Amino acid sequence: MKKRVVITGMGAITPLGTCIKGFWSAIVEGKSGIKNITRFHGENFPVKIAGEVTDFIPENFFTDDKMDRMDRFSQFALAAAYQAVSNSNIKTKKGMRDDIGVVLGTSIGGLSSLEKAAEDLFTRGYKFVDPMSIVKVISNAGACHIARHFGLMGPNYTISTACASGANAVGEAYRIIRDGYARAMVVGGVDAPLTPVFFAAWHKMRVLSRQNDCPQKACKPFSKNRDGIVIGEGAGIMVLEELGSARERSAPIYGEIFGYGSTNDAYHLTFPHIDGEVKAIKQALEDAQIPSDDVNYINAHGTATILNDSVETDSIKRVFGKKAYSIPISSTKSMIGHTLGASGALEVITCALAIKESIIPPTINYEEPDPQCDLDYVPNTARQANIHIALSNSFGFGGNNAVIVLKKFS
Repeated sequence: MKKRVVITGMGAITPLGTCIKGFWSAIVEGKSGIKNITRFHGENFPVKIAGEVTDFIPENFFTDDKMDRMDRFSQFALAAAYQAVSNSNIKTKKGMRDDIGVVLGTSIGGLSSLEKAAEDLFTRGYKFVDPMSIVKVISNAGACHIARHFGLMGPNYTISTACASGANAVGEAYRIIRDGYARAMVVGGVDAPLTPVFFAAWHKMRVLSRQNDCPQKACKPFSKNRDGIVIGEGAGIMVLEELGSARERSAPIYGEIFGYGSTNDAYHLTFPHIDGEVKAIKQALEDAQIPSDDVNYINAHGTATILNDSVETDSIKRVFGKKAYSIPISSTKSMIGHTLGASGALEVITCALAIKESIIPPTINYEEPDPQCDLDYVPNTARQANIHIALSNSFGFGGNNAVIVLKKFS
């Protein structure tokens, strides 16, 4: 018999705050966390804005010796995990942690440490390369730090499916618990991509918004005058738990995950394809065993590129038909930018809180209706709504698609 899976803890490190309460209140208010970059000197770059986390103080979470062994992405992951585990109040004492695991999604891993090692090698020489570089850079470092800190000895792995990484991590952890391989999982996504080389590479792809004059208004998902992605950074971590375990210890329950779809377009490394997206949404609904008419809210992938927004809109229309026009849809990325591997997890968190609090965060900066994007994107202002079932879409480079279905817990 398949087990029910609920969310019992949440943590977040975002451009809009380094805790769940701050993140949630800011997106409900429609605030933007996009600003001028301070992490490196970008005066020679055409784009000078990002969703940067500026109020993260590592010393509030880690001792100096621990910080020295972690890349920024691992620091984000472990700090958000502290919050989620504390929020859940799940016991991780010896004898109570063998059936708790970790699944983490990341698109790029410890990139800042890799760039630093390369800079030291080519400008100062071999002997100046940090001997801890490998353990900082590897993509599974974040998941391993979480497991090591809490002593979690269950399944532990890292997923890297570009922008779908965080959502895939949530989906795979859901399956692990549902099928009885673990009692609980610490799960989510993280990325810290604001590094000079990586940012330069994004410039060369010509997909970034160049609206430097007013950073807060730069990211415009689904609006006709949108001009591209704004890169962000952060982490979203949850504790997923088997319902019986959560009830036994009277844990807080934020919502239930009960559907997951995962597909690949098999088409192009960077261009999306409607068939793969449609298949992922349908697969998630079939897994949840619900008709499409039951969906009350969709948190869109919503990157603010011309192609991605229009293809996602068409995918929603193909799945939901006429019902698509009455489903509220919003893009969290309009406020925090595209946090890559963290985005899917932060958007699942957004869906869970939207269901629990009966309010839909807006898509800010929606200024000009686009005939190709003609659905209800909850423009600019949050909306009260009684949501029973929500969908979270994540569509990544490489044609990776992940869709999570959540419902109100009862």
